[in-house]
Amino acid sequence: MRGHPDWALGFEDETWWSRLEQPNLSSWAETDHPLRLVEKALVKDDPGPKALACYGLLVRWVSPQLAWEETIWLRFVEGNPNSTLSQHFLAWCCEKLQAAGKVVLVLIWDHASWHISRATRAWVREHNRQVKQNGQGVRILSCLLPKKSPWLNPIEPMWIHGKRRVVEPERVLAPQEIVERVCNTFRNPIEALLTGSNDVS
Repeated sequence: MRGHPDWALGFEDETWWSRLEQPNLSSWAETDHPLRLVEKALVKDDPGPKALACYGLLVRWVSPQLAWEETIWLRFVEGNPNSTLSQHFLAWCCEKLQAAGKVVLVLIWDHASWHISRATRAWVREHNRQVKQNGQGVRILSCLLPKKSPWLNPIEPMWIHGKRRVVEPERVLAPQEIVERVCNTFRNPIEALLTGSNDVS
């Protein structure tokens, strides 16, 4: 990568931010005031989902000073991850990378069905064809991690630490509160919900 300052390395993954499930964590507390994580349940008239799906891309590139720079980009999505949402997320990431002056995204991700589906692979090929034809944009070089090896993706421990930081011991958080806490934790702006109807260029 040091020989390609206009390339970016991206580790992609999805996770679910639960409104009910409590993460495993340790905490310092006063002896007579221990932290207690209460088992939660949604009230009958709560219209929100039990968990919110989120795409993430941990992006690394080499600065002009030849030092590694790193950031993470998040998008919450409507429903569960699928091929269409994956394409929308990649298109959005490529727009951000193009604005940063990058021309290639080396994309590292796992064997999730929506990553290796025929539709996603066809979209990547067509996207790269258009980049080459137009002479602008960000080409995607897709690289699959070995199967069942989440420890090789550095975004995975970030999810774990993030879930510990946004935990609410007693109250059930509203979906928007989850989004706000997660985005604050990762220092991301709150983006519009990514849906199946978003335009993909």
